Amino acid sequence: MNAVLQYAVQGLAAGSFYALAALGLAIIFGVLGVVNFAHGAFYMLGAVTAAVLLDTLDLTLWWSLLVVPVLMFAFGVVVERLLVQWLLRLDPLYNFLLTFGLTLVLVELVKQKYGVSGLPYKPPKLLSGRVDLAGVVLPRYQLFVFLFSVAICVLVWLVMTRTRVGMIVRASTEKPDLARALGINVGRWVTPVFGFGVALAGLAGVLAAPFRAITADMGNNFAIILFAVVVIGGLGSIVGAVVAGFMVGLVEAFGQAYAPTYAQILIFVLMALIILVRPAGLFGRKEATA
Repeated sequence: MNAVLQYAVQGLAAGSFYALAALGLAIIFGVLGVVNFAHGAFYMLGAVTAAVLLDTLDLTLWWSLLVVPVLMFAFGVVVERLLVQWLLRLDPLYNFLLTFGLTLVLVELVKQKYGVSGLPYKPPKLLSGRVDLAGVVLPRYQLFVFLFSVAICVLVWLVMTRTRVGMIVRASTEKPDLARALGINVGRWVTPVFGFGVALAGLAGVLAAPFRAITADMGNNFAIILFAVVVIGGLGSIVGAVVAGFMVGLVEAFGQAYAPTYAQILIFVLMALIILVRPAGLFGRKEATA
């Protein structure tokens, strides 16, 4: 039972990265209709930025959790204004290719600057070691990552459901055609929404910094799994992105524990089974499959 709970916490911690990043990806896809292949690279940049801030300015994880999302939001706004906006009226394939090319550029730039070996990053002493909960010993940092990510997801949900701005963004994300029919200027929210989605990917990268090897290629495999998460949850579904993120994290953790050779294969088996039963995903719209 102790081992099962440890694997569960590990899976929920890994799922936290997927949930936060997938949340941003779902919002971007819903409002812009852009399949942002560079989301994995933005996740990587978040981790690299946190490591650089720790090394150069001695900014710990606590500061990075505040500073890095702001920097990534600004970077996302620049990317949308300079690159993405010019292709929004064209076939979505063009923006997919654009973000794919952007991924290659960002990865290569990081390799040229910091090399291919991993950058060091240690969590604060407060989050080091393990904690004993009723006889079950759990990694303190992984437990923090899960609780922090849940808090962020709940905060985003409250903003989306309890504020006027959030309701507009949510309507633009989940039912953009209906939002336009009701007179909502969806295009007005394109730039801040893209920046917000990139900021969430960067935040996931910061949380992953003490947990994963910080390399230029750390976002490549992450991006592939991330798209599986979005498909499982349902394209453009905010709730689906979060639920599927934690679900995939658990599948990955238990797969690595009991069948490491097939751990990642199990994620795509799960995706295939869900698509067979619900082609639009767990929380997706039926019209998304039309």
